[in-house]
Amino acid sequence: MRLPCATHPVLGFEHRDDAERFLGELRKRLAKFGLELHPEKTRLIEFGRFAARNRERRGEGKPQTFDFLGFTHICGIAKKTGYFVVWRQTIKKRMRAKLQATKAELRERMHDRLANTGKWLQSVVRGYYQYHAVPGNTPSLGTFRMRLMRLWRHVIRRRGQQHRPSWKRLGKLFDRWLPRPRVLHPYPDIRFDAMHPR
Repeated sequence: MRLPCATHPVLGFEHRDDAERFLGELRKRLAKFGLELHPEKTRLIEFGRFAARNRERRGEGKPQTFDFLGFTHICGIAKKTGYFVVWRQTIKKRMRAKLQATKAELRERMHDRLANTGKWLQSVVRGYYQYHAVPGNTPSLGTFRMRLMRLWRHVIRRRGQQHRPSWKRLGKLFDRWLPRPRVLHPYPDIRFDAMHPR
């Protein structure tokens, strides 16, 4: 018996032996109840600050990535410090889905006043940023904003055949209603220091 979408946990272990032992025990435990792990969605990956170095030593490629909570998690190096950091980027499939939904709604609002559509789009963008504006994800947010600008431009230009506004005028409109991306959620150590100063 398969239990679809019961849970999607991500577990971390310091040593590979511990991870393999845990996976074996979990499979046995689930089998007692007639359950099993999905073979395509269950995997062991090497991830963390030593992953890149270890894989390079073995002649393997870059560390694998994984998707969790709407982000693709990537092993990276901070440019300023040179230390290991986990980069989180919006999952491309999620971004496409959000843009498709926004495109459909923009078509419905095609003949609304630009200010009304702008207010609505502003709330869409702010809501999107509230979740996705984490360190390292600013390029993805910029891509989202740019694609949203193109969608809105397309709808504005289809409103009437007579007048097609220039990019200069549209740029002012976009700057007015579509906020530029910025990080809203700092790293946990910064948040912790703010809440519990030494």
